[in-house]
Amino acid sequence: MHMKYTKLPHTEIEVSKICLGTMTWGNQNSEKEGFDQMNYALEQGVNFFDTAELYPVPAHIDRYAHTEKIIGNWFKETGNRDKVILGSKIAGNGDYTKFIRSTGFSKDAIIEAVEGSLTRLQTDYLDLYQLHWPERTTNYFGKREYVPDVTDHWQDNIHQVLETLRDLVQEGKIRQIGISNETPWGTMRFLEESKVHASLPRAITIQNPYSLLNRQFEIGNSEISLREKIGLLAYSPLGFGVLSGKYLGNKKPEGARITLFPNYNRYLGETAVAATEMYSNLAQEHNMSLAQMALAFVNSRPFLTSNIIGATNLEQLQENINSIDIDLSDEILEGINAIHSKIPNPAP
Repeated sequence: MHMKYTKLPHTEIEVSKICLGTMTWGNQNSEKEGFDQMNYALEQGVNFFDTAELYPVPAHIDRYAHTEKIIGNWFKETGNRDKVILGSKIAGNGDYTKFIRSTGFSKDAIIEAVEGSLTRLQTDYLDLYQLHWPERTTNYFGKREYVPDVTDHWQDNIHQVLETLRDLVQEGKIRQIGISNETPWGTMRFLEESKVHASLPRAITIQNPYSLLNRQFEIGNSEISLREKIGLLAYSPLGFGVLSGKYLGNKKPEGARITLFPNYNRYLGETAVAATEMYSNLAQEHNMSLAQMALAFVNSRPFLTSNIIGATNLEQLQENINSIDIDLSDEILEGINAIHSKIPNPAP
């Protein structure tokens, strides 16, 4: 296995094209398992870790920020902070995060969130700090029948958000900023604000879902990504594990995420299952696992900066990391696109 690297856009910061996702640590995974995953990933050349104050998922007041605490304890025990490019996120303003704070991205909220993450992570800086969800009301989770909220009087707060982040950059507490779960409009608003006001930091990454079951990033955001050089950090590249094939045939594997948390079934709708079966057959025809084909597809995208993989055991982690060595043939890519044209984006 030979890890591949890229640079965070507009920087000289080199990151592995596989990023270690951490949202299961502190709930599905113990601290020791998190330590084992970080040790193994680093040995395999993965130098990019992504976390959030919201983790572990599902978010719950009793487990608030446990994931960051686990990573901080690992840094303290191993002294490996300087070997890792570390990203975290401010939780946002949703109903399910009110136990964290309900003040959105106000100046005080951002400062509080960054200071809290630094304390828990036992570090004095974050390489990448991201806004986990848009503060405004918008189309979360790719709803097909989106109805705008006409009572939402959100004022464009982007300038003030960027000013606060600029101050934190100048203090050395964060190096770069990114956005997450953003729309094309939101992405361009952030970029335009930092173009018009040169002192404001530029978002260099966008962390959005992207997989064989959800290629909506290709509509709108991919052009922005390529032309503006804002790199995709792809999350849920296996659709909560659905694209491992382990749920096919109505299976409910013990300890698996959707078995434990049935509400997280956005990748298990009727059309998503049908598409997964077709992708599984294609992978078998070419003598590869569905998971590795799915991850290799994400790895191959020209707008990708890094592919955020999550695993609950070391066997999964090894398979996911090893996808970096797989180059998909034109024949496989044609097969993937043929399935995509029959069942496009079944799990937005």
